[in-house]
Amino acid sequence: MTDYVLVLDSGTTSTRAIAFDLHGAVAAVAQRPLTQHYPRPGWVEHDASEIRDRTLSCMHEVARKVGAANIAAIGITNQRETVVAWDRQSGEPLARAIVWQDRRTADFCTGLKEAGHEPAVQKATGLLLDPYFSATKMRWLLDNDGQVRAAARAGRLAFGTVESWLLYHLTGGAHMTDASNASRTLLLPLDAPLFDSGLCGLFGVPHDALPEVIDTYGELADTILLGTRTPIAGLAGDQQAATIGQACFAFGETKATYGTGAFVLTNKGGEVPHSDHRLLGTVLMQRGGKRTYALEGSVFVAGSLIQWLRDSLGIISSASETEALARSVADSGGVTIVPALSGLGAPHWLAQARGVIAGLSFASGRAQIARAALEAMAHQTHDLADAFAADGAGWTGLRIDGGMSANDWMAQDLADMLDIPVERPDMVETTALGAAILAAVGAGLFGSLEDAVRAMRGTVRTFEPRMSEQVRVERLQRWEKALAAV
Repeated sequence: MTDYVLVLDSGTTSTRAIAFDLHGAVAAVAQRPLTQHYPRPGWVEHDASEIRDRTLSCMHEVARKVGAANIAAIGITNQRETVVAWDRQSGEPLARAIVWQDRRTADFCTGLKEAGHEPAVQKATGLLLDPYFSATKMRWLLDNDGQVRAAARAGRLAFGTVESWLLYHLTGGAHMTDASNASRTLLLPLDAPLFDSGLCGLFGVPHDALPEVIDTYGELADTILLGTRTPIAGLAGDQQAATIGQACFAFGETKATYGTGAFVLTNKGGEVPHSDHRLLGTVLMQRGGKRTYALEGSVFVAGSLIQWLRDSLGIISSASETEALARSVADSGGVTIVPALSGLGAPHWLAQARGVIAGLSFASGRAQIARAALEAMAHQTHDLADAFAADGAGWTGLRIDGGMSANDWMAQDLADMLDIPVERPDMVETTALGAAILAAVGAGLFGSLEDAVRAMRGTVRTFEPRMSEQVRVERLQRWEKALAAV
């Protein structure tokens, strides 16, 4: 019998199931798109029933391909901060899920800042007061949705992030979240085991609607939905899972994931992180109640910019075209894009910012705009690099992953603009791999995370910097000028 780890990877634009063998090879995949709902400018929603149904459909499809009896463990990784509200009795959602990109609570966050709450919130949770995080989304649902309010009054309301929603249905009703996801809500102190009643009071979120906070990997729960009792042995937010998949186990090791957004995490070991430069402290993982932390920089728009060029502007017909277009011209022709389509994240945190395309002329065409879109990834990452260095966590190298990182031109541009080596594994979908590693160790298939990574990670390619300092400086000057216009 072959042992497989089945990963449920529920992202922003799609959800999927992947079966990994214990050498890290993918044995089977099933994937379904998720419908994006944009009811108003700045609002982003998902249908929570669609997330559940399509994820479980993918799970059953992969189980049929590899044999349910061969699945030794299940791991779950997910888009973070997205909030689902559901009825504990029926198990059905009470409203659409509010997605992490959603900006509708910007004014509420501004009010809390003006009242002077941000320093205390940041000290406790490592997070800033921004619509990105979960608590203000929960408050908005309570204030604006009658079904959510009624469920809260009746004691039937359950709030959770996506892994909690999926776990509820996999287990037949367990209401739990792992510490890595819980640390993204604004309700969990970094150094406390449970959600904090004082923070719940500040945001107006009923404590009894929240899930139990549990470990990231280990003997967490089990499911019988595959026809046999199967352990669920790993839960992690997508960016923490990618950090595990990139083997960033030592203090200071850093990864960047380029998916819908872009997220950089630096391992801080057992040190509770604090930033003076608008970065975030987060739980990387927890086992046996003991936590490992990370310092994080979050960029809201990365791959979604390329999707926008394709779907809204029609400049490209597929994301893969951007590499050839970028290589077809010597430079962007002075075009610079600030992709603030959902505001700006770290280190700027401008919730109301809007995107800018600067430097257009009659000489600007598809190639220049596509190249400028890819260049924006390095520009945003450079801003993060400066903030990490100012916080005493400078990078000597960067490990990249995510769908966008398969673009060789972009990987080289990152190395050039950051002036450090950039490593990319052959398996760029390290979010799913990290979830598999966590579940494999949690189920006892390997003795340690390091053992699992040695067996499952595979090889890496390194991109060395080769850009002249003059070109780098000129690019950054154009970026700074465009950034000032948002």
